Amino acid sequence: MKRRGFLGVVAGGGVAGLAGAADEAASEPGGLMRTAPALMAPRTDGIEVVWAVDGSCLGRVEWESEGGGAGVAKADRFGMVAQGDEVLRVRLDGLEPGVSYRLRAVTESVDRKRRERSDWKEFRTLDPGAPATSFVVWNDTHENAETLRSLSAGSPGGDFLVWNGDTCNDWHREESLVPTLLGPADQDYTRNRPLMLVWGNHDVRGRWAYRVPEFVATPDNRPYYAFRSGPVAAVCLHTGEDKPDDHPSFGGRVAFEELRREQAEWLRELAAAPGFRDAPYRVVFCHIPLRWTEEPRLEVGDYGNGKYDWYSRFSRDAWHDALVAWKAQVVVSGHTHRPAWLPAAEGFPYAQLVGGGPQPERATWIEGRADASEMVLAMKGLDGRELERVSFKPLA
Repeated sequence: MKRRGFLGVVAGGGVAGLAGAADEAASEPGGLMRTAPALMAPRTDGIEVVWAVDGSCLGRVEWESEGGGAGVAKADRFGMVAQGDEVLRVRLDGLEPGVSYRLRAVTESVDRKRRERSDWKEFRTLDPGAPATSFVVWNDTHENAETLRSLSAGSPGGDFLVWNGDTCNDWHREESLVPTLLGPADQDYTRNRPLMLVWGNHDVRGRWAYRVPEFVATPDNRPYYAFRSGPVAAVCLHTGEDKPDDHPSFGGRVAFEELRREQAEWLRELAAAPGFRDAPYRVVFCHIPLRWTEEPRLEVGDYGNGKYDWYSRFSRDAWHDALVAWKAQVVVSGHTHRPAWLPAAEGFPYAQLVGGGPQPERATWIEGRADASEMVLAMKGLDGRELERVSFKPLA
């Protein structure tokens, strides 16, 4: 491992000291940490750690590598130690791809009288050159505690977890942000797989929806992004709402038409990027499907009386040509609360796989595995029954 990795380079180029943290005597826990540290936005060179705190606190992250390196990350890009009275975030940079690490969060009260350390958590940085990868997909959990506990305990570990939208039932209560996003059903849900979050339509609803970015991290600090894990190139897109921006229920709070156009331009550029233009497997994650079993086209005046889009025709209109040009093989979504599989068809060279709903009897999780011979997506119910299994051959 390179010395740069040993030192624990943090965002903005700051470097925390290597020695001292591991030798420092631990103080008694003081109830400072409200949640376990959540591991989010894994990259080839690092990860971001987010946790909730009770009161004004300072935070840092201590890490160790399987090769014996160790370091401390604590500074933000402005040279300040991570601090806050509700949530702390620390970004680790300068790590090595495909290497196993463990880390723990250290929280200290601003008066420096109390200190608390989390348990160690293990993770592996993404590796575009790995021969294989595995991952898990959840969707539409909607704060259902029984479903969340079952998903956390029953779905396997992997290189990453995609939480494919609708984490909540709308953000009408500010106090629901922490338990929903950082401690869902009191589960340490990134215990054996770091999180990639995809926004759903309910994740952007309600008075407090604008605060969601404070509690979640994405690789590029925006709600759409792409990454490579082994032979799989993954694109995560934000489909926005299931009604037009000017629908009165949104109260003027949303502007997704512009965001869809921005993503369309970004997709066209991504298709030519190294690691994406030649990836053996190409997967899109977005909350609202781009295709559906029935496709009634609602017009602007038809969105009254609770009507909404079962598929995002706005997003498809914006992205379809770019996805076809990229040779996307499958789009994985949620939103409908009805599992579905739509194979590739004339005019739609990409297939569509849709997960289930929030209730335990309707909930699903998807396990993905890919190697040199094939990529398999298996959708299962909470009881372990396999509901769908589809496979894809590598692109030439």
